[in-house]
Amino acid sequence: MRGFFFAGKFGILVLAATTMALLLQACNNNKQAHKQSLVKQKTAVVAAAKPPGPAPIPARHDTLCIAAVGDIMLGTSYPDSSMLPPDSAVNSFNAVKPDLNNSDVIFGNLEGTLLDQGDPAHYKLHQKSKAFLFRMPTKYAGVLKNAGFNVLSLANNHIADFDIKGRLSTMKTLDSLGINYAGLLDKPTAVFEQNGVKYGFCSFAPNATTVPLLDLKGAARIISELKQRCDVLIVSYHGGGEGVNYEHVPFQMESFIGEKRGDVHVFAHNAIDAGADLIFGNGPHVNRAMEIYNGRLIAYSLGNFCTYRCVSVAGVCGLAPLLKVYVNKKGQFLHGRLISFRQDHNLGLLRDTLNRAAMRIRTLTQTDFPAGNLAIDDDGEITATLPDSLGLAKAQQ
Repeated sequence: MRGFFFAGKFGILVLAATTMALLLQACNNNKQAHKQSLVKQKTAVVAAAKPPGPAPIPARHDTLCIAAVGDIMLGTSYPDSSMLPPDSAVNSFNAVKPDLNNSDVIFGNLEGTLLDQGDPAHYKLHQKSKAFLFRMPTKYAGVLKNAGFNVLSLANNHIADFDIKGRLSTMKTLDSLGINYAGLLDKPTAVFEQNGVKYGFCSFAPNATTVPLLDLKGAARIISELKQRCDVLIVSYHGGGEGVNYEHVPFQMESFIGEKRGDVHVFAHNAIDAGADLIFGNGPHVNRAMEIYNGRLIAYSLGNFCTYRCVSVAGVCGLAPLLKVYVNKKGQFLHGRLISFRQDHNLGLLRDTLNRAAMRIRTLTQTDFPAGNLAIDDDGEITATLPDSLGLAKAQQ
């Protein structure tokens, strides 16, 4: 009986000791948790008081993609609204949008003004009876923005259709949307950054109010100075004769309706010698050949691309290529691709499964540059046929 009493008493003591140990452990845990909470609160206060660091710098691509098209004119409200698309142009680029994805830069030549109201320039009044005065509603600029265009050339013969009012409205509208542009005497160049790479852009034309195409020394100076401020330099020009009789690069000064339109071959080579990395030509309203010179790509004309009703799209004038050029961070040509579209007078821009734009440019390239160093295959893929002579292998090491 006393043994049982002793055992029971011992058990009670063990239970009490265990309970006390558990209580002490719980207390210690609470103290530790409280201590950790105080540390977290102190850390949060210090973090809140510390000023934020600089924003992270976007990673630079090793390979850059520049997409380029020719003339863009989304309809004109002059002299009335009969030459405006019924959908307010919102569907103009639906056919090409998937192919513009993943491009760092998307370029086009804006053939006209962005202006809601205004009279033509007095010296263009003789064109009143023709649909050759291009006044796009300013809201159409949003269509360009939504399609991805981030740089446009204004150096052409239609930016002056509505005089200074049209030019100022166009510039103000593009500025409001963050679309880069150049080519005017008031705005000869642009520098902008995409994905950590700095791009320069300038454009030239033989027309009033634009940066002169015919002044080769002046062009070289602009290009050379601009190259010092960027990684990759894109140059556009509006030059050459117009229409189906002007598909070929003539290798001489061109004239059209009594106006000198430049020697585009000499201009392009002069531009690359001065520091240009890509040359995108426009003006003839037809496509022209392509060439690689000193490791840089020249597209002598990308023709019409999206020109609602006011420009002829019959035959070769309706062939609308999208050129995608891949370059390294120094602007040297790596490879490219021509994706073919066509324009229909009523249906607008359509994908061309027959790949006619690419095939036409290939034919023109083989004809105008028979000893050239560029090849275009049946799928529109563009490659340099003499990469070693271009220094590409060294550039990629």
